[in-house]
Amino acid sequence: MAKTSNAIKIIDKMTSNDPELEAMVAEASINAEVAQLIYEARTKAGLTQKQLADLVGTRQPVIARLEDADYEGHSLSMLQKIARALNQNVVIHLTPIDHSQSA
Repeated sequence: MAKTSNAIKIIDKMTSNDPELEAMVAEASINAEVAQLIYEARTKAGLTQKQLADLVGTRQPVIARLEDADYEGHSLSMLQKIARALNQNVVIHLTPIDHSQSA
């Protein structure tokens, strides 16, 4: 492989021979993506964390945790509450794993 500064390609190469590490990276990526989606939806709606918390029946620190990329406790029920409060839907897709990308 030619030298690259693309972080994704570097991580893919580092994890391609270690399924456990690859799974950890994939999970961290999903957690970060969920956190970013919640943050973007909330800010696009013009709400503070406290305002969103009030709408979903929780406290502001809970929303702060959900918007933290390192948080691993996202629940589908909480995501659905947040989506409803922001007049949105949660959509989940299952897609086949493409093993050819790491080859």
